[in-house]
Amino acid sequence: MKILISTDIEGVAGVFAAEQVRAGNPEYERARRWMTAEANAAIEGAFAGGAQAVWVNDSHGGFRNLLPDALDARARVILGKPRVLGMMAGLEARPDLVFMIGYHAKSQTRGVLAHTINSSAFTQVWLNGVEVGEAGLYGALAREHGAHVALASGDDVFAQETRPLFPDAHFETVKTAGGASTGDTLTPAAACARILAAARETVERAWAAGMRAESHRPAPATCTLRVQTAAFADLFAVLPTLERVDAVTLRFGGESVEYVVRTLNSLSAMSFMLR
Repeated sequence: MKILISTDIEGVAGVFAAEQVRAGNPEYERARRWMTAEANAAIEGAFAGGAQAVWVNDSHGGFRNLLPDALDARARVILGKPRVLGMMAGLEARPDLVFMIGYHAKSQTRGVLAHTINSSAFTQVWLNGVEVGEAGLYGALAREHGAHVALASGDDVFAQETRPLFPDAHFETVKTAGGASTGDTLTPAAACARILAAARETVERAWAAGMRAESHRPAPATCTLRVQTAAFADLFAVLPTLERVDAVTLRFGGESVEYVVRTLNSLSAMSFMLR
């Protein structure tokens, strides 16, 4: 059984402030160690449950946050950008299960450090008419590639909004949001213990159920994107594949969820022209 672990930082226990998720300060250096520890807990639990191969994908910011020399040597580490599949790079290896560790709530919610892909440019994203955050979007991409979203961790707002999308997955809540930058949290050690146990149980359950990667079945997908300002919509509407709906809303579609993800990541990169 093969496992892909996608790791973000905003949903990690103990992380509440913007300084903790931006490189260049001591608070970030401490938070990236906690992120690495939670990834390690998921790796250890996956192998303890019977996984035969594990990939861990650094899925925050520039995708260069995990400390490779501190990770379990049995895992393969996916670092750096740009990537075709973004936060789900590693799906190319046809994993059976996907874990989302340290994920956060979508934008326009009270989750800790909540946003969707690009907080400077994007306000809201709808996939096939359903508003989604990063977990909903990338979970749909994983499902399109035949993998099962089996485990996710983050704050309570993230769990509440994401559970209906993946009702068979196990959600581990490591902190409770009091707002965008406040709340209560498990200690990093306690969070890691919970994630390790959940990962082991998840893989054991998947083995017992005979859960394996399914056939890759892409299907047409549509996306509606609301942006922060009309200037971003002006910029994005330069692409002929996007339809301008109103001053700050655009719509596009393609042959698959992967097409939507790749387009959104391209728009996110374009947005740096206006910063």
